Amino acid sequence: MSDLVSFKNTLEEEYDFPAEYSFKFIIKSESISKVLDLLPDSDYSQRESKNRKYTSVTISKIMKNADEILYIYEKASKIDDIISL
Repeated sequence: MSDLVSFKNTLEEEYDFPAEYSFKFIIKSESISKVLDLLPDSDYSQRESKNRKYTSVTISKIMKNADEILYIYEKASKIDDIISL
């Protein structure tokens, strides 16, 4: 079973969709807008690293199903220097 299928199964077991899901990313601070553009008009919080080179971002949004979550992670994976948590 692929990691993607396993993650999707875990999401479907853990969440009763539609459900609020929190995406967590770490990105170079100058690229934070790229992360926020993944889910416009969503609630988010951010915290800069001590040297301000990186920012951790948590974005919360009501998601319709596991496929929607996987789609956001797929889009995020195309952003340079991003770490998904």
